[in-house]
Amino acid sequence: MSIGVTRILIVGAAVLWGLCGCSTSGKVGDSASLAAANTAAAATKTADASDATGTVDVQPAEPGPAGEPVEPLSKPGLLGDDPSDDIQLGKKYFRANKFGLAELHFRHAAATHPNDAEAWVGLAACYDRLHRFDLADRAYAQAIRLIGPTAEILNDQGYSYMLRGDYMRAHRKFVEAQLKDPTNPYVQANLRLLEDSFRERKAVQ
Repeated sequence: MSIGVTRILIVGAAVLWGLCGCSTSGKVGDSASLAAANTAAAATKTADASDATGTVDVQPAEPGPAGEPVEPLSKPGLLGDDPSDDIQLGKKYFRANKFGLAELHFRHAAATHPNDAEAWVGLAACYDRLHRFDLADRAYAQAIRLIGPTAEILNDQGYSYMLRGDYMRAHRKFVEAQLKDPTNPYVQANLRLLEDSFRERKAVQ
């Protein structure tokens, strides 16, 4: 997991760096690196629902806008390979700028797989696009508890602060991400976007 001012997201790059980006990338995170981190996290953490942030209260799917069909929520199981699982559907709707539907699937993925960092980062990216920054912060915090402050997550957090107009905190997060991954093109692009936005006093959307 383009985002407004192109979250520079580079949509296909990520959810996470694949979701398309929630981060500048709008890149919601690097699927490969998050998948590896998820595997490590799963080995050291048990799926304890009490660890959840409370943002993934699963609810039945609701009809889409104007009678648009909504894909059913997937059943518990391995995420990532099935094109109809919640992670893949969340990415699909995120790339189509249907953030409400994407949120539904990422929220269900996080509820059924609470130790899957990709689900939490995707959920956070959706909340950013829906301007529910309080919930985005909780979802990012949960992802960090699982795999630590990766460059991808720090980049996404920086973009989140940029959306809020908090350029100082955004800059700090991008610098932290750059220190972890100096050649990351999404971080570099977001730093340029931040500089342009600050200079032109133009809000990122």
